[in-house]
Amino acid sequence: MSEENKALTRRFFDEVVNGRNLDAIDEMLADDFVEHEALPGMPTDKEAPKQFFGMLHAAVPDLRVEIEDMMAEGDQVAVRALARGTHQGELMGIPGTGRSFEMPWVDWVEIRDGKCTAHWGVTDLSGLMQESPAPA
Repeated sequence: MSEENKALTRRFFDEVVNGRNLDAIDEMLADDFVEHEALPGMPTDKEAPKQFFGMLHAAVPDLRVEIEDMMAEGDQVAVRALARGTHQGELMGIPGTGRSFEMPWVDWVEIRDGKCTAHWGVTDLSGLMQESPAPA
């Protein structure tokens, strides 16, 4: 089961995060999905990742998140990844800076019956706006 759960997690990164296919969220997340890292004002159901990635893709159109490590046991999958991109559009009220960035990305997901049922994560978006000087 752990390998199938890892495959679903990789698919989410490939299709949703890097592929920008927000419609795929409905296929991969359970109807009772719970987002434990929702930003203030965002829902905590499966609309949360749709809103989060819609906002992030608009602000960072060249976003790429590369999985560096993935571990799975039972219905739990942990991912350590690295996000890269350029802050070009507004993000949480902050106008695009034109700065390129690298930031660590950590996700922990729970998967049952082939669908993700919960997500916890650590994504420090503040680093996105501070990493590199704006281009000249």
